Amino acid sequence: MTELDAGVVVTAADVEVTLTPVPTAQVVSGSPATGSVDLDEDMGIGVWEMTPGAMSDTEIDEVFVVVAGDATVEFVDPALPAIGLTPGAIVRLEAGMRTVWTVRETLRKVYLA
Repeated sequence: MTELDAGVVVTAADVEVTLTPVPTAQVVSGSPATGSVDLDEDMGIGVWEMTPGAMSDTEIDEVFVVVAGDATVEFVDPALPAIGLTPGAIVRLEAGMRTVWTVRETLRKVYLA
């Protein structure tokens, strides 16, 4: 596991993330896999990754910055316009939002939850 120590640089692209298949009940299309690494559990900072495919999810309160990839997030509940995710996108999600993530190019984000 990578730790986020004071005064030390951690490059998001270099964090090793172990991926596991998305549970069948959440798969919308393809064979996506996801994984995350907590960099600082006390602060709720980590790196999350998803491979191509689509999955449904119920969100937690978080803010994230996309560092790699290409995806779309559809908001099922509440019904909001879909958003595109590319490097540099900053997004805030609220607990309980129901979403569908469609990843075209492996997506990696740094989150604060």
